[in-house]
Amino acid sequence: MFKYLILALTITVFSGCTQETQNKFGRAVQNWTGVNGVLEVYAGNKLVKRFLEIDKLSTAVATDNNAPRPYRFGYGILDENLNMVADEREKKVYFEFSDYSTSYIFYTYPK
Repeated sequence: MFKYLILALTITVFSGCTQETQNKFGRAVQNWTGVNGVLEVYAGNKLVKRFLEIDKLSTAVATDNNAPRPYRFGYGILDENLNMVADEREKKVYFEFSDYSTSYIFYTYPK
C-alpha cells in the first residue's frame, strides 16, 4: 500500500511540473541510462563528420541570464573513417555546432 501512495504522490508532483521541467527530468534519466547516439554532419548532401556513442546533445546557455545560446555541444567518438565503428585509434572528443547553419542528423544507433 505504501509503495502505491509514493507512486501516486510522485505522479501528482511530476504532472504539476512545467513541460521544461519534465523535459529536464527526462534528459537526466536518459543521461544516466545513455542512448548510444550518432551525430552525422553534412555539407550539402555529403557526409563529412560522424560522432559515435553520444549520450546527449546539450544546448549552451549564457552565464549571466541562463538564456539559450545558438549552438549545441556534446562528447562522442570521432569516426574518422566513417565506418560506423569506434576503432581503437579513434578517441572521444568534445564537439559543438551552430543551430543556424549546420546540417546534421542525430539518432540512436542500434548495435
